[in-house]
Amino acid sequence: MKLSHNRAVLLMLAVTLMWSTAGVVTRHLESARSFEITFWRSAFTALSLLVILPFFQGRQVFRQIRQGTVGFWISGVCWSVMFTAFMVALTLTSVANVLVTMSIGPLLTALLARVFIGHRIPTRTWIAIVVAGAGIVYMYAAQVADASLAGTLVTLCVPLAGAVNWTVTQHSHAQGHDVDLVPAVLVGAVISTALTLPLAFPFQATPHDLALLAFLGLGQLAIPCVLSVICARVLKAPEISLLALLEVVFGILLAWIGAHEVPSASVLVGGVVVIGALVVNELIGWRNRR
Repeated sequence: MKLSHNRAVLLMLAVTLMWSTAGVVTRHLESARSFEITFWRSAFTALSLLVILPFFQGRQVFRQIRQGTVGFWISGVCWSVMFTAFMVALTLTSVANVLVTMSIGPLLTALLARVFIGHRIPTRTWIAIVVAGAGIVYMYAAQVADASLAGTLVTLCVPLAGAVNWTVTQHSHAQGHDVDLVPAVLVGAVISTALTLPLAFPFQATPHDLALLAFLGLGQLAIPCVLSVICARVLKAPEISLLALLEVVFGILLAWIGAHEVPSASVLVGGVVVIGALVVNELIGWRNRR
């Protein structure tokens, strides 16, 4: 599937819009709660990828999974942590809180890559890390007496697992063993499904809930994950990072409009600080490389 640069940008915009629907859809569930939500979403994601992957990569993709390297399986575990923590966090705190906290992923990735594989961190990125950290601390301070603090802590597992995932795949690439991330997503979905099944009982999801969770598995996760990999073949990493930040904007707006979930002042202020630091860091980096 070959794309021009402009079409890749438009497709990536569609991907971020699909990713951002998780919060508003979750708010319209009737009976499903916590780990049951995670179980059904992961199960539908796995079923969707079992159909999609052979279509895009051929049946040899299953042989590649069986012959996966250590890095591949670590990536699968990281995906499972991200799937599970993300959906559990949405049941504990606001959509805006979850999305803003997740947005610090690129900065956590830079730190882990510096510590474990020796990537140099530019001064501008250190400044962005400090500024974004201040934004997150402000959000924490405003929620110390609030139950949503637990949701924020669970959410932090998502960017942390994402940072580990990226660091491992980069290390594997340096060793001559590239990790195919889309089959790793399938592995992560299967692991998440297996781990959350015992915790999902007793099942309470209505047919209405199952329809929404099926949409999350297929339209919010499986399809956009495959499309994002296609976009990454055309777009540069800074472009992907900047466009992916739109998930925060889209997600907050959809939850606000579609579920009447008004973000708190602390989340809005902290979010502006975090997103601003990320955008400035990426734009300066992009300008320097050009």
